[in-house]
Amino acid sequence: MRRLDPRPCVVAVAVLAAIAALTGCAPDAQPGPGPAASETVASPTDAATPSSPTPTPSPTEPALDPDGSAEDNLPLFTEVVEKVWKTDDRVKGRAYIDALVRAGFDKASMEVTKDRSSVGIPADSIQFSVRWTDACLVGQVGPSTKKPAAVVLPHLPTGGCLVGETRPIDW
Repeated sequence: MRRLDPRPCVVAVAVLAAIAALTGCAPDAQPGPGPAASETVASPTDAATPSSPTPTPSPTEPALDPDGSAEDNLPLFTEVVEKVWKTDDRVKGRAYIDALVRAGFDKASMEVTKDRSSVGIPADSIQFSVRWTDACLVGQVGPSTKKPAAVVLPHLPTGGCLVGETRPIDW
């Protein structure tokens, strides 16, 4: 078994102890008499503590950036999707479209799939999108997803964002 040489550790401890001793013995910048008996001396912690609490800056809310990229607007898109997901309308495509419009997204640039399957039962998932100049903001929710998804994807060659049949947004 190989033994470690303890000398480097001893030297390091000695150096740290010497530094601590020297800094504690440094002369004051202004020698002179101490404070008068009636004066109070502020402790170092008093000087560092502000007289009133400093407000903690709140995180900025995502906002629509009409001149930004799809990636720039993904935080707002995601926030809207997550808020609707927490409501009773979590599996209704119209709820997502309406919420995105309220957030400032252009309804004419949106697509949404049907809420119900071709046999009339609730769809396993609903997809919706906003076509942006450089890409598509796409969301997916539904009973088959554990949580909402929001991503940026490239435009389709057809010019749209969603594959398959979508429903008209005529409200």
